[in-house]
Amino acid sequence: MKVQQAASALGLDPQTFCSTVSLQFRTIFDALDISYTDFVRTTEPRHIEAVRRFWMTLEEQGYIYKGTYEGWYCTSDEAFLSEGQTAEHTDFEGNKIRVSLESGHQVHWVSEENYMFRLSSLRPALLNWLQTEPVHPAPFLKLVHHWLEEELPDLSVSRQRSRLSWGIPVPSDSSHVIYVWLDALVNYLTAAGYPNPQLAPWGPSTHLLGKDILRFHAIYWPAFLIAAGLPPPQKLLVHSHWTSEGTKMSKSLKNVVDPSDCIRRYTTDGLRYYLLRHGAPERDCDFTHRTARMLLNSELADALGGLLNRCTAPAINPMQHFPKFQYENFPVASRDQVHDLLGALQELPVEVDQWIKKFQVHKALECIDACVRRSNAFFQSQAPWKLQRGVEKEAALRDSVIYLTLEALRLYATLLHPAVPGLATVVLDRLGVPHKMRTLKKNTFLAATRGEICYFQAQTLGPDKGLLFPRLEKSEAF
Repeated sequence: MKVQQAASALGLDPQTFCSTVSLQFRTIFDALDISYTDFVRTTEPRHIEAVRRFWMTLEEQGYIYKGTYEGWYCTSDEAFLSEGQTAEHTDFEGNKIRVSLESGHQVHWVSEENYMFRLSSLRPALLNWLQTEPVHPAPFLKLVHHWLEEELPDLSVSRQRSRLSWGIPVPSDSSHVIYVWLDALVNYLTAAGYPNPQLAPWGPSTHLLGKDILRFHAIYWPAFLIAAGLPPPQKLLVHSHWTSEGTKMSKSLKNVVDPSDCIRRYTTDGLRYYLLRHGAPERDCDFTHRTARMLLNSELADALGGLLNRCTAPAINPMQHFPKFQYENFPVASRDQVHDLLGALQELPVEVDQWIKKFQVHKALECIDACVRRSNAFFQSQAPWKLQRGVEKEAALRDSVIYLTLEALRLYATLLHPAVPGLATVVLDRLGVPHKMRTLKKNTFLAATRGEICYFQAQTLGPDKGLLFPRLEKSEAF
């Protein structure tokens, strides 16, 4: 209904409208360097066949029956709601309306004969699935448990075609079309090759979703899968929303942040970094251009970019290479600082891995930034620009400081690559790192600090391509 109404408002047929929206998503994915193995359109023949077969399986298993549905329905959310999920509200014109407590969107009472899914019978199976703690972060798991404290009503899974023409017809009754959320959720199966198990065996590990569609993914979807004899997802990673200057984004308020405009302001990697660094999955986060400018200048331009510039500058590193490292070159008074920095660098990949596994990407990036700043403090305290190349001990100390800083940068860039692939590549190119040595797997860092042979010692740096991330001025970010 939502698609049909939106298309009608623009004077378009639903297929043309959906094609336009789909292209917008593909375009922004490409602009943000987001890759995908498949992009399922629910109008594709393979998806229609998957939905039909899935429906017939549910029907054969006795989970679908014809009945009368009466209750509240939210067209904007495409969701059925119980009485307790709605509340009376006064709109801007003073009219009394009923709205969804979750989204605030208006709901309407509907009463019609539909096909129903026996959701009520699957509550024990859903509670059993929740014992595996599949929903992350924890606050969202608690919310799903709260939803399941009450009995689940059966779910309407069709619409009369006379009222809604946009949809896949029910296989055994063309006078009805299949409910959009049953249709849409099956696209996970479509991408896996369903109903042909030889294409890609179904074994879902992780689903990524917004908190506004948690109910569909944490109750309806696992229930559908269990009813069809398929395993439910092992993990649901749920993220919250972005607000704009403290207010929910809304077209009517004209405060929607345009990602294309942000790419122009901050670059692709700049926007990626800000969203990943400033966003926390368990709570809504506020998007402001002032915060973006300050964070990107501080962490990418000054801290990371500054560190790269300092240890590769010809005045500091005239040979433009990875020099030799010897721990003994450091004066006794500096060795505690060196030891602490090495300890932090050795622990960093473990810390980052732990935070990523917890879906706390912002914490992983925070750890990296903290180490970058520690490296800057180390470089500043050692002041290699004050050490004379003509004095043997000072030259050896200078070399050790530069080596340690370059190796730290190699580690930072490798860890940052998933978040900011463009910037990480620039750093690794500048350091002259071969492509086969740009992953954590089967790679070693800081080998010379452990007295081991290091591939990079005496290796030449790559060409200087200028500033890593030029500082953003106010006029560029506002």
